[in-house]
Amino acid sequence: MTETAPKTLEKLLSSKGLEQAAVWVKKYPEERKRAAIIPIMTIVQEELGYLTQESMDAVADYLSCPKIAAYEVASFYSMFRLKEAGKYVISLCTNVSCMLAGSGDIKQWFQDELGIAPGETTSDGKFTLKEVECMAACGGAPMLEVDKQYHENLTVDKVAHLIHELK
Repeated sequence: MTETAPKTLEKLLSSKGLEQAAVWVKKYPEERKRAAIIPIMTIVQEELGYLTQESMDAVADYLSCPKIAAYEVASFYSMFRLKEAGKYVISLCTNVSCMLAGSGDIKQWFQDELGIAPGETTSDGKFTLKEVECMAACGGAPMLEVDKQYHENLTVDKVAHLIHELK
């Protein structure tokens, strides 16, 4: 039984992704390059769809930091996905302002209409629902994010229309 060599960031990313990673690393002194972990993990996720252990290990090696540092970042921030997701990842805020304004009804709509709860993906692979903490749009509560675009002041009807448009 032979073990395969761990993949490096150079083997995981496109040349464009590597160029972007290098730009981020250059923003910091050599001894502080670990500070680029969030943007580099974002680049990796954009190219691969989600973060695997292999890709997190590659980021840690690229930044000369402990692998656990990459795992901590990936598991702490809700913007990172650790498993494959649908074509559209819907991040529904359920923090206090959004909850008081009706995000619970919206979450229930996803369960009733699409058959998914937070952390699940529709059977056709189109939609993944994530329940997230505050996304700093309390004035527009309730809100959700799809493809890096915020949708605020939502109602169940507005969400139904949005999802219909994405289908």
